[in-house]
Amino acid sequence: MAATILILYVSKLNKIVHFPDFDKSIPVKLFPLPLIYVGNHISGLSSTSKLSLPMFTVLRKFTIPLTLLLEIIILGKRYPLSIIVSVFAIILGAFIAAGSDLSFNLEGYTFVLLNDIFTAANGVYTKQKIDPKELGKYGVLFYNACFMVVPTVILSFSTGDFQQATHFQHWTNFLFVFQFILSCLLGFLLMYSTVLCSHYNSALTTTVVGAIKNISIAYIGMLIGGDYIFSVLNFIGLNICMVGGLRYSFLTLRGSSKPVQPGDGENALPVSKS
Repeated sequence: MAATILILYVSKLNKIVHFPDFDKSIPVKLFPLPLIYVGNHISGLSSTSKLSLPMFTVLRKFTIPLTLLLEIIILGKRYPLSIIVSVFAIILGAFIAAGSDLSFNLEGYTFVLLNDIFTAANGVYTKQKIDPKELGKYGVLFYNACFMVVPTVILSFSTGDFQQATHFQHWTNFLFVFQFILSCLLGFLLMYSTVLCSHYNSALTTTVVGAIKNISIAYIGMLIGGDYIFSVLNFIGLNICMVGGLRYSFLTLRGSSKPVQPGDGENALPVSKS
C-alpha cells in the first residue's frame, strides 16, 4: 500500500498520471472497494498457509463463476453459452478434485471460499469504479491504498504481526531489504496490471487469465511442494479444471467472449466478425 501511494503520488506531481484530487465525494464513489480489497488480502494469506498448493489452485477456481454471476447482477452483462460451458467445466473439475482431496482442512476451505467471494467482488466493483469520468484506474489504486493503509496497520498491531515484523532479524541484511522493496514494487505492478486488464476486458476475463497462470503452479506443486496427496479422482479433477480454463482462453482469443450489453444485440455480430 505504501509503495502504491508513493509511486502514484510522485507520478501525479510530475504529471505522468492523472486522477482526481481528494474531496468528500471520493469515499462514496469508492465504497465498498477498500473493504473488499483488505478482505481479499487477509483471506488469501490465511487460506494459502492451510492448504496444499494444488488444492488452493483448484478451490480458487470458484472465483470464476462468482465473477460471472456478479457481472450479470451488478453490471448487467451477458455471455454466450460457449463461455458459460467453459466456466462450468472448470467448476466440475474443481468439485471432483476437492471432493477427493485427502488432505481436507475445513478452516482452509472456509478461508479460500471467502477469498473467492472477495476476489470476485473486487474484480466486478473495480470494473465499475474505473470509469475515466469518475476515479479512473489510477484513482482507484491510489485511494484504495490511502483509505486502508491505517486500518491495516491497526489490525496488524492488534494481531501481533507488526511487532513480529519489526523484530525480524534480517532488516540489517541488504539483500533481504532489496528483495523486500522489490516485492513491494512488483506488488504495485501486479495490482496495476490487474486493473488495466479489467479496464480493457471484462472482470471475468481478468479472473480466468489469473487462474490460467496457476496451471504450472499446480503441476509443479505436485512434484516439489511436498504436501500433495495423490489420488486418481483428484488428478482427473485438476486436469478438467485446466482444460476448461484453456478452452475459455481459446474462446477469448477468438473474440467470442466479448460481453454483450443489453440492447447491443444488433452490433454484436458485426463486431465479432471483424
